Amino acid sequence: MANEDKFKKVISHAKEYGYIFASSEIYDGLSAVYDYAQNGVELKKNIREYWWRSMVYMHQNIVGLDSAILMHPKTWEASGHVDAFSDPLIDNKDSKKRYRADVLIEDYCEKINKKAQKEIDKAKKRFGESFNEEEFVTTNGRVIGYKNKQKEILERMAKSLDNEDLADVKALIEELGIADPDTGSKNWTDVRQFNLMFGTKLGASAESAMDLYLRPETAQGIFVNFSNVQKTGRMKIPFGIAQTGKAFRNEIVARQFIFRMREFEQMEMQFFVRPGEEMKWYEYWKETRLNWHKSLGLGEENYRFHDHEKLAHYANAATDIEFNFPFGFKELEGIHSRTDFDLKAHEEHSGKKLQFFDPELNKNYVPYVVETSIGLDRMFLAVFSNSLQEETLEDGSSRVVLKLPSILAPTKAAIFPLVKKDGLPDIAKKIIEDLKWDYNVIYDEKDAVGKRYRRQDANGTPFCITVDHQSKEDDTVTIRYRDTMTQERIAISEIGNKIKESISYQSWLG
Repeated sequence: MANEDKFKKVISHAKEYGYIFASSEIYDGLSAVYDYAQNGVELKKNIREYWWRSMVYMHQNIVGLDSAILMHPKTWEASGHVDAFSDPLIDNKDSKKRYRADVLIEDYCEKINKKAQKEIDKAKKRFGESFNEEEFVTTNGRVIGYKNKQKEILERMAKSLDNEDLADVKALIEELGIADPDTGSKNWTDVRQFNLMFGTKLGASAESAMDLYLRPETAQGIFVNFSNVQKTGRMKIPFGIAQTGKAFRNEIVARQFIFRMREFEQMEMQFFVRPGEEMKWYEYWKETRLNWHKSLGLGEENYRFHDHEKLAHYANAATDIEFNFPFGFKELEGIHSRTDFDLKAHEEHSGKKLQFFDPELNKNYVPYVVETSIGLDRMFLAVFSNSLQEETLEDGSSRVVLKLPSILAPTKAAIFPLVKKDGLPDIAKKIIEDLKWDYNVIYDEKDAVGKRYRRQDANGTPFCITVDHQSKEDDTVTIRYRDTMTQERIAISEIGNKIKESISYQSWLG
């Protein structure tokens, strides 16, 4: 219940403080579609920039791309999306609710995993510093039993989905006694596959219009531009192409706020390598991407790898970086070894060569691909939900604070005049004029300073700058730090440096 309450508070706080609104809310909204509000659009932009700088600017062999949302329909035939891009869905006859069958089974397995973790935590508490977790996990009968059961279930599900044996997927749900999460009913329909692509049309009239799709992923725009980028950029293997942009999926079961939406944004990078070297780079990108996540300080214990039992038709290895959201560990980013499937498929369907001449090997080949793919909206939710905290203070009072990483915070500083007279607003506005060229800063003179502090705490603003009567005498101000609530006196000329130190990409990513 605590996690459910936390998630409700996350959703409520996101609206109250101008981060996320329901789309077209005045018309009662649209299911699983959201608008990013004045603060949300800034946080989203900052996350995107944090990813882009680390992925493109920090790697000399990775460049960017912005391909179109609309692509020739043969693109999706070649990629396999027309035939294979679907989810296994199941309905509960009593509640009339629809679920993804594979997610129901995965959630059941997560409960088994939590039982195993409970045994580990109890042993850790009992044995203290002498506890050897690795030895305990491999020797304790209960933990081994839980782990084996989880593995057996996931392997069976993966095999059934690979073989398109949807009857066995339903049988597995029934054998495990999986119930509707909301009602407890176990009265299930058969499992069916639903294609997730949105169709649209291109043309001046219905008779001559061409059937198109809104792209369900950004990756294919990279693959069809492989030769264009490689030749114009004189790129040598290994090299990568990065892209951020909107994608669209007709999610039948869209829930958990912005975690699963019908219109969402991806941040993807396709890394082209020599055949036979893909696993080396797969391991490299696993480590590199996990380190990127850890750099934001959201807690190492909130991340874990989850290797896929069921591989996509294009992959020979795949893992997810999962994050501990308020509703449990769920996929945040995928790292996939896509082999040469995509480029070969587009070669075949287009009749154009998508190969690289390797001067060191003196031969042409179709490169293999290692993909990193992260949902920007999911990253937003991970950062926002982890940062929202309630604290009890020394005097017994409490505060709600959004401890966003300062480099991602929408507003870097709020500038306050202590009172709305005596020339203090003029000094505060002059500070705003100086800082606004480099930082997103705001002016706030409403309410007592204490209330303004609390408002900015809840808004995620790292610094509050108060201009008082002493400021007129010695050009100093009080700077207050959001996370610690400590204050110090600094020169007005030093404010920019203080902010710069806290949001330096080198200090966060270095």
